[in-house]
Amino acid sequence: MTSPDRATIETVLRQVRTDDRAASVAELGSLDAFMMRDGVLHVAIATDRARAERLQSLLPALERALVGAVPGSTGASVILTAHRPAPAPAAPAPAAGGGHRPLNLGGGKAGRKAPTGPLPAGVGVVIAVASGKGGVGKSTTAVNLAVGLGLEGLKVGLMDADVHGPSLPRMMGVNGQPEVRDGRLIPPHKWGISAMSIGMLVEEDKAMIWRGPMVMGAIGQLLGDVEWGALDVLVVDMPPGTGDAQLTLAQKTALAGAIIVSTPQDIALLDARRGVAMFEKMNVPVLGIVENMSYFCCPNCNHRTELFGHGGARAEAEKTGVPFLGEIPLLANIRASADEGAPIVIAAPDSPAGQAYRALAHTVGATLRRLLDKKK
Repeated sequence: MTSPDRATIETVLRQVRTDDRAASVAELGSLDAFMMRDGVLHVAIATDRARAERLQSLLPALERALVGAVPGSTGASVILTAHRPAPAPAAPAPAAGGGHRPLNLGGGKAGRKAPTGPLPAGVGVVIAVASGKGGVGKSTTAVNLAVGLGLEGLKVGLMDADVHGPSLPRMMGVNGQPEVRDGRLIPPHKWGISAMSIGMLVEEDKAMIWRGPMVMGAIGQLLGDVEWGALDVLVVDMPPGTGDAQLTLAQKTALAGAIIVSTPQDIALLDARRGVAMFEKMNVPVLGIVENMSYFCCPNCNHRTELFGHGGARAEAEKTGVPFLGEIPLLANIRASADEGAPIVIAAPDSPAGQAYRALAHTVGATLRRLLDKKK
């Protein structure tokens, strides 16, 4: 299928106007990203919170106009990425206090301070998405969480710290190298968020055969040499395990918290437990555990099968005293949307997985807003 033409979509944005003809969609927002999947045109429009309500009323007319104008489209789905005002200039994170539900805003041991390294300029808080082992869906969770937080109205950046296996460019549908301005990298903006990965700087099939010091240097550069701009939150997709990359991030910036991703399988939970222990040892609050691949739902009959067991992450969260953040099902369209460069929260927002990721983003977003309010 031929890819949609950007100029055609932008023409439609200029043509669809408010009832009083005072403003067009193009004047109230800007085209952020788009893709065609199974005949449905998915479009993201960036705007601000003040204009989002006016734009919302135009979406039905806009979707009808897009179907009529874009060849091959049988339907259209338009989302708004409306952001709140930029946060105040970042300051070092305060010492951790006592944790409480629904998310742990404390962390570490009593009387010990959280990491207080400098935050990237303009960034409100930094959180890590981590796992004790590979193959549990950490990167998929990080991408959908970041885009979901953007849909919640936060200004979001996503940094791929998995230097040896950078998958963010493919999962976000970002092609080509980022712009360099005054010696600093400008992160591409897509699906409502800014994103940066070492994978944008090298050929897709090139192996990153780097030792620890090079990995640590690359992570430091992604933090310090990228013009992230004004963000509420920078989400960092960590590499699996408990090694140099995790230590470097904790030392170089003030992590506000970490989210651990695991499957229900006992072996994965053993490594998730190590991940929780690692962040606690570094005095980084663990915001909670997510159970990914919690169950498989047959697309034909909707029969539910628990391929890797079920409830293990919830039990582990209770055992370790951290919040349980929910279950993400194992569905084929999660894989398909990632391969096509559109997170499931964009490609299939009403699917069980799309709704689960939106619920995760809503829960985490509420905590981030409290953290940001404390910094004012």
